[in-house]
Amino acid sequence: QVQLVESGGGLVQPGGSLRLSCSASGIIFRFYAMGWYRQAPGKQRELVATISSTGSTNYVDSVKGRFTISRDNAKNTVYLQMNSLKSEDTAVYYCHGQEGWSTSYWGQGTQVTISS
Repeated sequence: QVQLVESGGGLVQPGGSLRLSCSASGIIFRFYAMGWYRQAPGKQRELVATISSTGSTNYVDSVKGRFTISRDNAKNTVYLQMNSLKSEDTAVYYCHGQEGWSTSYWGQGTQVTISS
């Protein structure tokens, strides 16, 4: 059974930091491209960052320079380090894993709230 389990969300003040983690089981993690998406209330889910199986990374423009995606294949875990958080980063953050064109999985999401 495949599971992607996010953790690390919470409430933080503007300018603060959080690190999200996504622990995977039931897949050969090192073969998967991993990503973080987010969905704010009333908005569509958007891609935040991706990391390929070889470690190449991509970010949406709004988080470049503030967020860092990384992976630890030995721990089957992908991380999202979020710094200089803004109120517009408030959303539910989802972990996503993709292998090839047709195999993908989602985590259940973790709430990130930026508020003073």
